[in-house]
Amino acid sequence: MLNPADAAFVARLAALLPEGRLRDAEARYLEEPRGRWRGQGGVLALPRSTAEVQVVVRACAEARVGIVPWGGGTGLVGGQIQEEGPAPVILSLERMAALRGIWADENVMEVEAGMTLAAVQEAAEGAGRMFPLSLASEGTARIGGVLATNAGGIGVLRHGNARDLCLGVEAVLADGSVLGGLKRLRKDNMGYDLRNLLIGAEGSLGIITAAVLRMVPRPAVQVTALLVVDDPAAALRLLTLCQTRLPGMVSAFELIKRTGFEFLAETLPEIGCPFPVVPDWCVLLELGLPSGFEAEEAMAGIYAEADEAGLVRDGVIAASESQRQGIWRIRETIPEANRLIGAVSSHDISLPLSEVAGFIAQADAALAAMGTFRINCFGHLGDGNLHYNVFPAPGRSRRDHEGQRDAIKTCIHDLVDGMGGSVSAEHGIGRLKVGDLERYGDPGKLAAMRAVKRALDPLGILNPGAVLGQGGI
Repeated sequence: MLNPADAAFVARLAALLPEGRLRDAEARYLEEPRGRWRGQGGVLALPRSTAEVQVVVRACAEARVGIVPWGGGTGLVGGQIQEEGPAPVILSLERMAALRGIWADENVMEVEAGMTLAAVQEAAEGAGRMFPLSLASEGTARIGGVLATNAGGIGVLRHGNARDLCLGVEAVLADGSVLGGLKRLRKDNMGYDLRNLLIGAEGSLGIITAAVLRMVPRPAVQVTALLVVDDPAAALRLLTLCQTRLPGMVSAFELIKRTGFEFLAETLPEIGCPFPVVPDWCVLLELGLPSGFEAEEAMAGIYAEADEAGLVRDGVIAASESQRQGIWRIRETIPEANRLIGAVSSHDISLPLSEVAGFIAQADAALAAMGTFRINCFGHLGDGNLHYNVFPAPGRSRRDHEGQRDAIKTCIHDLVDGMGGSVSAEHGIGRLKVGDLERYGDPGKLAAMRAVKRALDPLGILNPGAVLGQGGI
């Protein structure tokens, strides 16, 4: 039985759609990965076409019912969960998951928004190409949500964020009209760039239903290494060395702190550490090389030059695909170990590269003055995106620090803002960081964002409360 919160509206909407498109929203649509919010039990819409999305949006606009877009449910800032206000229509595009076309010679594909990121990658691979955006949640995350949050991941250093890999979008706007922007063009200066306005807007300006994505040629060879460095400053000098020696060929450059290995040992000991002594800091470096390069030789050359410069202390170079996957498994499992330990406060931040080492030192010192904590700082060092997460000391739990959570977050975010950084690097604003956007956002930018929201969604029905809060219009 459908949710009876507004039985008359639900009945009208059901009459406008084919059978089976509406049902009660089950538990998985009302939860998010960290368990911080619980959504309201609203009606779930499962359209199979852009035309059916239009029907849903027009009906909601007429009745002034909110719409919460649902991708894969992997968002970490509450953008897919509405806790307060009237129950919304939860709009999932999971049944719109078709590959509409692929043009290998153009390095272009057109996909529907409900296609998972993993399925997009597989389609590109089948055409002899690569879609280089990669996330830990790629088996669940859907391309509409990936674009709506302008997701990043491990390949940003070389290939950019989701925005950089999208040539066009199709979207349903708040009045039910369709923005048809699916041209396969690299150059198109016909007016405002509405594609990039919708990408990163978290469904608050329009509902992305399809996209034209950019593929890249697959590297002829890949090689991955885990290199021990003294500190983050040495890691950044190593990054410069790599990019100078092999410009455009560094695919990933990930920073890993000792705490990450310790958490893995405590929660997932089967992962292991390739070093006999756990290092304080190390870097996961991956190179994607064209034909003519010998993979291990290229990595060994970097190691030799870095060793001579005093930038590395030890290292392991993957000699097989299974070893490469083993190195990546360490990095990709750290977030799960973090979840099992239980963070007091987690921070998705970005900084100018030259400020990273100084930030880490200052943040560590500031937190030491507030109490005894364990800090797991890791992330995409190549693009300045850190996950600086604070955990209780052994023998204590996150509940012991509930009263300090806000003070810790403010301490870290104030430092980031003071160094010219961002307190939302790749996870978006959602509902979690609405206050942060108001505190740290540029006033002129905020005024412009509110004006755009009023123009495109004057009734405030698209993801109400996300990004700009309930008073966003």
